[in-house]
Amino acid sequence: QVQLVESGGGLVQPGGSLRLSCKASGFKVDYYSIGWFRQVPGKEREAVSCINKSYGDTRYADSVKGRFTISRDIAKNMVYLQMNNLRPEDAAVYYCAADPLLYELCTPLPDPGPKYWGQGTQVAVFS
Repeated sequence: QVQLVESGGGLVQPGGSLRLSCKASGFKVDYYSIGWFRQVPGKEREAVSCINKSYGDTRYADSVKGRFTISRDIAKNMVYLQMNNLRPEDAAVYYCAADPLLYELCTPLPDPGPKYWGQGTQVAVFS
């Protein structure tokens, strides 16, 4: 029923930009808090950016502040992550995730985490 599908990953040079998209189905993106998370093999999952349900308050990891922007298009039922000035340490598999009840998905990290997850899209930053 609830589906999240990420797209937009790819290979970029340091300093380049990518725009990730998360297509939601089975729910409205303004009714759920939604976050972008990333994971590298051997490392724990990291919250990158979140947008809260209803009014759309945004949250960012310190490492991406000023470089990444999360947004949503309610009409298209999409959430985006604009990533600028990419660094090698940004390379990871990026996932979007959503939860119908929790407001904050990034700070603090809830336990348990978001209920629904996408399949991920890979971002590589060639150094």
